[in-house]
Formats: sequence, structure tokens, C-alpha cells
Amino acid sequence: MKKLLLGLALVLASTAALAWNQRVPASLDSCKAHAPWGLPHVAGTIQPICRQAYLVGYDAAAKIPRFVMWTLTPSHALGCVARSNAFAADASIPGGATPQDYAGTNYDKGHMAPDGDQSWDTQVEYESFLMTNMTPQAPALNRGIWKLLETSVRGWSVQLGHDFTTTSGALYDNTDKRIGKGVVVPHAFYKIVIDDATGQVAGWLFPHTAPYPNLGNDLTKFRKSIAEIEKDAGVKFALPTNAREVAVGKEWPVDFGALTNQKRKLCGANADVD
Repeated sequence: MKKLLLGLALVLASTAALAWNQRVPASLDSCKAHAPWGLPHVAGTIQPICRQAYLVGYDAAAKIPRFVMWTLTPSHALGCVARSNAFAADASIPGGATPQDYAGTNYDKGHMAPDGDQSWDTQVEYESFLMTNMTPQAPALNRGIWKLLETSVRGWSVQLGHDFTTTSGALYDNTDKRIGKGVVVPHAFYKIVIDDATGQVAGWLFPHTAPYPNLGNDLTKFRKSIAEIEKDAGVKFALPTNAREVAVGKEWPVDFGALTNQKRKLCGANADVD
């Protein structure tokens, strides 16, 4: 009986999390903080979607974001809202991707703007699970080196005391497979990370082709120049006037142990920095 009640409680909790109320997107002007130097220029049509904590450049034909941008502050990098897993179709996008598109595919619903950067407010945390912020990602990438880079950015922001602006994006074309009702599976992903205080910039490009090997944990192996990423992605990024690229191997330092301890001091002994 206890097991039955526990199972029922978990189901009800999950149902409650998935039934959250969506806000309509904000005006594009409201997202200037997430695109302080302007939007990237891309070939083709994208639909900007402004959320409180991030800005999406959405590709309706592919049913995934072409890119997502957000500015992370040191205080927001240490939010204490627990992960909800409240995946939901974006009500502002008729015919867009749904969580069911990913069912049985062996792909994760991979965040472009990570939940861990948006755990400073309950509604904001829920909005991180909108499908317009998701792309199909192999678990080996999503739960591996991609996650490591997400955590690293939070560490850089907290430990350097600077805002960091990040753009996550996908590389895909007409040859890439689709899942569900037309959701494209990208063949690569990139991140552009900017230290807003110094103008330092670094870029990474991760392959995403079957059989999706574990890419390890050496982020320096996947560093790419901004020019290379722009060429491969067909995107022209807006950068600060004082932008200068960080040399490979000279990326910002992070102490993961100290980051964990600081998060747990704020949020409780079981808090996770991921």
C-alpha cells in the first residue's frame, strides 16, 4: 500500500508540474538584456520569441530553435528552484514540437538555454522546459560534455563575478533525419560564450552524428574560432566592440568543488550544480 501511495504521489506531482500556466511571449524589446549587441544574422526565416530569461530564434520548418541567447548573472547562476522536468509544447507556436515527438527515439529533449541557468524563479524554470528551447540530442552529448560546458559557464559567472552572455545553436540541413512530426535532428551544436565585463569570447563546436560517441570531458578539443562557427552555421554573430577570442587552453578558470559547496550552502545539502 505504501508503494502504491508513493507511486500515486509521484504521478500527481509530475502532472502538477506539467500543468503550469504559460505566459505569452514578451516584446522583443524586453529581451535586449539577452542580446546586448544585437541578434545574430542568419540565412532563412526565424521567429524571435522573447522569454524572461532567454531569447529564441525559432525555425518553424525545422521545429527547433536555430539559436537561443541569454545573459547569466552571478546571482542567477546560483538559483535554488528544483528541476521540474515540466516539458511542454509552446502554446505560442501552433503546430510546433511536442514532448511526444521525442518518445521512443532515444534522443533527449536537450535544452539550448539550460535549466540550471534559470532556476532562480519558479516560472522562469518552467519556461526553460518549453519545446521551443529544445533540440534532439543524444544522451552521450546532452548529459556529457554539453552539460560540463553549461556548468562551467555558471562557475565562470559566479567565481569571476561577471555577467556572461551565451548563444547556443544547432547546425542542420535538409539531409538530416527527423523525428516525431518533423523535428530535425541537428548534426552539430555550438556555443558562443562572452564575458560581458571584459569582452573575452570563446566558441565550441560539437559533432552530433551517429553512433554518438562519448566525447569525453576535454573542452579544449572542441574549441572553434568564431569565424569557423559562423561559416559552418551560416550565422553572423553580434559581438561587443572590444571582443577578443580566448586562446585555446586559456579559458576562464572554474573550481567545481567550490561551486558545489557554494550552491549547497545557499540551497541545501542535496543541491546539485548541474
